[in-house]
Parts: sequence; structure tokens; C-alpha cells
Amino acid sequence: MSGVGIWFVGARGSVATTTTVGLLAIRSRLAGHTGMVSELPEVAAAGLASLDGVVIGGHEVAEGTLGKRAEELSAGGVFPPALATVLAGDLAAADERIRPGVVAGHGTQRAAADRVEAELRAFRDEHGLDRVVVVDVSSTEPPVGGDEPALATLEALEAALDAGEAPLPGSSLYAYAAFRAGCPYVAFTPSPGPRVPALLALALDNGVPWAGSDAKTGETLVKTVLGPMFAMRALKVRSWSSVNLLGGGDGQTLADPTNAASKIATKANGLESILGHPVDGPLHIDYVPDLGDWKTAWDLVSFEGFLGTRMTMQFTWSGCDSSLAAPLVLDLVRLVARAHELGAAGPVEEFGFFFKDPAGSDVHALSAQWAALADWCARAGQGSL
Repeated sequence: MSGVGIWFVGARGSVATTTTVGLLAIRSRLAGHTGMVSELPEVAAAGLASLDGVVIGGHEVAEGTLGKRAEELSAGGVFPPALATVLAGDLAAADERIRPGVVAGHGTQRAAADRVEAELRAFRDEHGLDRVVVVDVSSTEPPVGGDEPALATLEALEAALDAGEAPLPGSSLYAYAAFRAGCPYVAFTPSPGPRVPALLALALDNGVPWAGSDAKTGETLVKTVLGPMFAMRALKVRSWSSVNLLGGGDGQTLADPTNAASKIATKANGLESILGHPVDGPLHIDYVPDLGDWKTAWDLVSFEGFLGTRMTMQFTWSGCDSSLAAPLVLDLVRLVARAHELGAAGPVEEFGFFFKDPAGSDVHALSAQWAALADWCARAGQGSL
């Protein structure tokens, strides 16, 4: 397989910029593959695309350049400052392939979707790409209410768009355009994206696979390892309290309780699924501008052992959000591209390993998700799913 493109929604954000720098650094032999699951033998067995042929483009609503954003991230310790300098020319070239993003209220959603679809097709054709994977790493949106009839069926959605209505959240508009263009999709955030019923049908109709949603890169990753430990040892978890401190654009977005609702829901669902019962305990997300691209989570677990003995466990996770996320983006692009090549359509449940709210699956324990992913990759390596 060759000729894979990545089209970022939020192309100059922290995650997209770190991914772009990482891809360019790996290709220039300036960095290794640390953190990339797709380089492990069990996953590489799928027959994944080489990173050497990957081309990056995208949409962005913010001003600035990739080079400037790379300088800011390197100054914050996300990656060595030398990379932003050495890769300046390549970053400028990638920046030329970024188009203005969709802004709500500027024209109709039909016109916006048509433009995005056309730009995806043009990007694919101009660079002679076999396929383009659209990756949404834009700001988190609020959940979608269940009372929007225009999102219930593909026919209703098309009628609403033709009538000049605007029923789609921004992330879902991009997913709609991607599926229309025949592009696989990665819902890296908890935004609605392709999860609305009309788009689930569109992906299947157009034979397009997608993966999502809300990548687990930190505290929730730890929860999906520790949760099964309590369950398998028959220890009763009484409460699990979490405090998350975030800086950067993600933290600023999630400071709005409406936007944070999507994130809080996906972080809570997995633990209850693993333990098999509701778990008391607050989950807070607080914005701390001084943290920049770094995040810290503190968790207190109260559990009960033999004869009702009360015990506790505490842990602190502190990490760089973009550094944790970027290698997963590259993993998912390679995997979803391979799924598309093999004719998969709709949500690929075996890719739930990467997500807090895995589409198409209710499995959340990391070890079980890993087994499913490895099995999928073994079958993909044989050329069939």
C-alpha cells in the first residue's frame, strides 16, 4: 500500500502540529517510533502503509502557521526546539496544503459540505493518493440531543441540507463530507462526528470505515488497566474520584461545562462497564492556563476487601497531551487506511483499543481490546477480514 494522505480537522492545533512534526522527524531519521502501537509486531502484521509516502493537509479556522505553532510547542517542552528549526521548510510546505475551515453562520451547511468534499477530492487527486484519512482533532463539541429529526435518517438529513437548514454539528459536517468523498474517518475527540444515525448509514452506503471516539491517552488509559484488576480480584470499588487539570486549547474548551459534558460522559462510561455497576465519585475537569500542553490527573479509589475492610488507592498521572496523542493518530491513520483497502465499512470495533468510547463495541478493558486488535491485524495480514 502507498499514497496515504492525512487530512486534519484542526490542522494547526497542538495534536495535529505534533503529529506533523513527528511524521516529518521520523521520515528524516531524526526521531524513533516510541509510542507507536503500529510498529509493534502484533499490529504491524496487518500490512500497514509506510509513513514515507504520507502527505498531510487539512482545515483550520485559526490564524497562524504550522511553523509558528511548532515553535510554541517546542518552547513548551513538547518536543526539542531543534526539530522546529530543522523541519521549518517541510512544515511550511505542509502549511500550504491547509485550507480555511468551516465557520458556523458563513453560508449554508450544504455549501460548506460541498466545499469540504471538493477539497478532499482535489487533495487526493493532486497528490495521487490511494486514500485520504480525515482525522478530527478540533475542539470538543457538546453532545447532540436525541430530538433532532433531521439527523435520524440519511434522507431526512439530505432534505434538511437542501432546504438550507443547519442540523449538523461542525464535527458531523466534516464526517458527512468525508464519507461523501469516500474518505475513512477518525473521530479522535468526543464530539458527535460520525455517530449521528444518518452518518452511520452514509458510511455503510459508501463503503467507508471509521474509528472512534475520544482517544484514551492518559488517566482513562490507566483506569482501563486498573479497573479489570479490581474486578478480577473480586474487590468492590465503592467510589472512584478524579480531578483533571488541563492547560492549552483543550483545557480552555473544556472549561465550558456544555463542552465538557461529552468528555465527562466518555471518561465515566468505561469504568462502569468494566466493574459491572455504577461507581460513586465526582469527575472534575479544570482549566489551568499555566499548564500549557500538559495535563495532570489525580485519582482516589475507595474499595472494599474481605470482611468489609475499607482500603484506598491513589495515583497521579502527569503527561504531555500532544506527545501522547500524536503517535496514536499515526497508528489509527495506518490502521483505518488498511481497513479501507480491505473493504471494511462503518465503525471498526477492533480499533476500540485506542478510545474511551469505542464505536461498535462495549468492551473497555485494555487487555481484551488489545487481543481484539491483534486478532484483527493477523486477519488483515492474510488479506481478509
